[in-house]
Amino acid sequence: MAKGGRLGKRSGDQKPLLRGQISTRIVSQAGRCYRALMSHPIQIIPSILAADYARLGEEVVHADRAGGDRIHLDMIDGHVYKNMSFGPNMFQALRPFTTKPFDVHLMATPAREWIEPLKKAGCDRVMIQVGLENDLSALIKFIHAHAMSVGLVLTPRDEAEIVIPHLDMLDLINVMTVDPGFGGQRFLSAMMPKVSRVRDLIGARSIDLSVDGGITPETAPLAARAGATSFVAGTAIFKTPTKDYATAIHALRESVQSALSKTPETV
Repeated sequence: MAKGGRLGKRSGDQKPLLRGQISTRIVSQAGRCYRALMSHPIQIIPSILAADYARLGEEVVHADRAGGDRIHLDMIDGHVYKNMSFGPNMFQALRPFTTKPFDVHLMATPAREWIEPLKKAGCDRVMIQVGLENDLSALIKFIHAHAMSVGLVLTPRDEAEIVIPHLDMLDLINVMTVDPGFGGQRFLSAMMPKVSRVRDLIGARSIDLSVDGGITPETAPLAARAGATSFVAGTAIFKTPTKDYATAIHALRESVQSALSKTPETV
């Protein structure tokens, strides 16, 4: 059956996707069931925007040991959004605390001038937004030339189709499920059709699909059923009252695996 085709009922549960396993799954969105290629393992990615800034090194260590798959770093310069966060010097200072990959959501201009400093700081993946540079394709190539992978971020105002010209150049597409620039916001469930549409556009390409913003054990399953495989979470991990990051990360992962193991009839 062609990808995106309508499926009838099926019997039997699907097993949760194991780390490193390539599998097809039934995912459901808006009452419709699709078979989507899941070529990436489930990843839970702690975002240090919600961490304790007075002890960021320790926070990164704890997030790593708790089972975080990567570390998400928001770089906000106060111009793209009216907030300021971290920069390459901070990322370089944090680099010795973990061997997990560093993902940077770049919200700073001029974007091209930050790529080399991010590489020197030990970052592994740079996520960029439409509008950071006039020639987005040239910026993607420039990042790849610095031996870092590239993600394209879709804000709530961006249509899914803006990824089409860049699909064969991307390693990741990240759909924001809040307005970027600030942590602790409420999850925008209205973004789920966009996640499904991006999953369809990705097709069989080896592109990871992530969501970022308001991700909790209650909202992550919605994004998983829409086709996301990576989940950036800040408040749900770092702001837990018990400070038990391992339990928080496990709860997120389990909620996704449980959602994906259900039949369409039970979703």
